[in-house]
This record gives sequence, structure tokens and C-alpha cells, in this order.
Amino acid sequence: MLERVGILVGGGPAPGINSVINAVTIEAINNDLEVIGIYDGFEHLMKGRTDMIRPLTISDVSRIHIEGGSILRTSRANPTKKTEDIQNVLKSLNELKISHLVTIGGDDTAFSASTISKASEGRIRVAHVPKTIDNDLPLPGGMPTFGFETARHVGTELVYNLMQDSRTTNRWYFVVAMGRKAGHLALGIGKSASAALTIIGEEFGKERITLSEVCDILETTMLKRRILGRNDGLAIIAEGIGEMIDPQELAEIPGVTVERDPHGHIRLSEIPLATILKREIQRRFAQRGEKINIIDVTLGYELRCARPVPFDIDYTRTLGYGAIRFLMGDFEKNLSGGMICLESGRIRVLPFEELTDPTTGRTKVRMVDINSEHYRVARGYMIRLTKKDLQNPSILAKLSTAAKMSPEEFISRYEWVTQI
Repeated sequence: MLERVGILVGGGPAPGINSVINAVTIEAINNDLEVIGIYDGFEHLMKGRTDMIRPLTISDVSRIHIEGGSILRTSRANPTKKTEDIQNVLKSLNELKISHLVTIGGDDTAFSASTISKASEGRIRVAHVPKTIDNDLPLPGGMPTFGFETARHVGTELVYNLMQDSRTTNRWYFVVAMGRKAGHLALGIGKSASAALTIIGEEFGKERITLSEVCDILETTMLKRRILGRNDGLAIIAEGIGEMIDPQELAEIPGVTVERDPHGHIRLSEIPLATILKREIQRRFAQRGEKINIIDVTLGYELRCARPVPFDIDYTRTLGYGAIRFLMGDFEKNLSGGMICLESGRIRVLPFEELTDPTTGRTKVRMVDINSEHYRVARGYMIRLTKKDLQNPSILAKLSTAAKMSPEEFISRYEWVTQI
């Protein structure tokens, strides 16, 4: 009887999922393994169901690597919340005679994969392929997570179009880009598109921020842009900013409901962050007797199922191949489970233990390093209020006039912005 490999996908979609499925299936079958695709992540396995599957053949997957989405779909079902759910997953995998499992997903799916690996006590060998457009898994050598490069490319193209509209119509755009914890995608799009401003959570250096603080940065950028002769512009805000604002403050905003997903995260897609920021900035300018035109846009769903760019196809086919070679014991034979990575062009398996934060017990998150050249260059080309602006009497006079304040009032109100 052939040994069986199961494949499932967890979390949000990312370009390149089908390419992993393609590579895993072909390499497994070429090595006399049977491949079973499992629909909707852990959702049905948690309920003890074994009917939501499909056998995969080479002909089923031969051309899917160039397509976005996931032929196995995906879900955010979390089997780690209850011992009963974990046991149901193990029982279901056993009934399906699956001895090897490939999971494709981000930090939450990696944690679930690690839990399954430990609970199986070696009966099921687990290979996790890191996937997220957020680029927030701690991969060695600074390698991006697959899907990020495609999402950045597509996001940049969309932002280019919005910037042209901004110039043409003489108005501002506030664009929120996905990224629950880390600001990699927002910064990547903003830097590539040369947006006037990009705001990411890492720059604040603290766990909680206020809506007012975010708006101060937006407002001072808009005022500085104005004294430079432009009334148009585009600002990108990382989605995770919404999670850093006190949920109570958000809940007090009319029309905003704070909900959480099965992993306990705030459902950021339900918080209209761009709209909230737009309305507050418009209110501030209205207090000065000015009406300002701002369009709010949220980028996310447009990026997740895009066709992968060649980088992500190339990358994911190697990861999928590596997953099978690991499961077959070509390397790390004493390791029952781990995350498949590339380091200096070579496949590497990171033990799940290396990915776990000892304090939280969860998968570590890779944040933007604000001391890196990557960030410093991006920051240097933004339009932001700086200490030099406040020290230059001519510029300070123009800024305070635009804000309809005295120079002293302007410094007192906004000097803090120059300190982050």
C-alpha cells in the first residue's frame, strides 16, 4: 500500500499556494507516494470528517502553478483551542491513512502544524510551508514569505494608478495595506510607488497608540506637502495600526464593531481604518474653515489571489519540492516536523521549536527593522515633518500659517511627530 501525503491550506490566501500544491503533488507521486488534498484547512478534520478530500494526480495540478487562489480552498479554523479538536484531527488523519502532512500557511497555521506534530508523537511527519503576504514569519537570511513579492508588485501597480488620479484631480488618497502585526507590505508598496507617506506600527515603539497620534502624522505631512506647492498626495497606512489602537477607542466610533477571529485576533477587515482616518482629518481641516477632498481605499483582497509573479512561482516550487524531500527523510531525519525554508539557495528545515516565542508560546513574528537601511531609505524619501522644519524660521512660519496657528502653537502641538 502506498504511503499517503496530505496537503491542506490555512489562513488567508496568498499568491503561490497552487504552485506549492503543484510541486508537492508532482514530487510525491514521482516518488511513489499517494497525495490527498484536504479542503478548507483544519475545518473538517476538527469535526472528525474525512469526506472533504480529493485525491490529486499530476494531471490535476500540472498547470495550476501559474494561477492564484487555492484549489483546496482555505480557512482560519483553529484546532489548538480545544484538546478535543486536536484529537479529532489526529483521528481523521489516521482514518485517511495519512502518515505525512504538508501544511501551507502563516504564523497561526504554523502553530497548528507544530501542535499536530507534537501530539502525533512522531506518527505523522509534518512539513510546514510558510505563506503570508504580510512577510512576518522569521525566515533565515531575510528571505520573504511567499506571496509577499506578488502582493507588493500588484499593490504597487494599483497605487500607481491612484497616484495618477490624485495628481489629476488634486486630492488625497488614504490607502490601508494589509499587515496585521508587521508593516512590511505597506512599506514595500509605499517605497516602491514613492508614496508621499507610509505609516507602520513599528515606528511608534510602543504597544498602544491613539487615533490622534496617527492623524497628527497624516495632518503634518499634508500641511508640509501644501507649503511645497502640492494639494494632492497619497498616504499608505499599515492595517495593523488598527490593532494597536485601543479597542475601546475604536468601539466608541459610530458604526465600528470590534470582532475577533478563531485565533483571537481583531478582525481588521471589519474596521474601516481608512474611512476613520479620513473623517478625522476632514474634521480637523473643517475646523480651519477648509474642505479637503480625501478618498479612502483598503488594499487587501485584490492582492491575495493574484497570479503569482515568476519569483513566487520559482520560490514556491522549490519549497514544495523541499517539503517532500524532508518528509521522505532526505535531511533532518530525526526531526518529526518543521518549517521549510531557503537559505543561501539551499533548502533548510527550521524545527518548530525555533519558531516559537518562549514568552507567548506562539509563532514568532518578524517585524520591520526601523534601524535597517531598507527602512531608513524609505523614510528619507517620505514627506514628513522633521526637526529641521521646526528649526527653520521660514518653513515654520509657512507651516504655522497653513495650520492657522502661531509658530509657538504649532511647535507645541506637533513637535512630538518629529521625535519618532
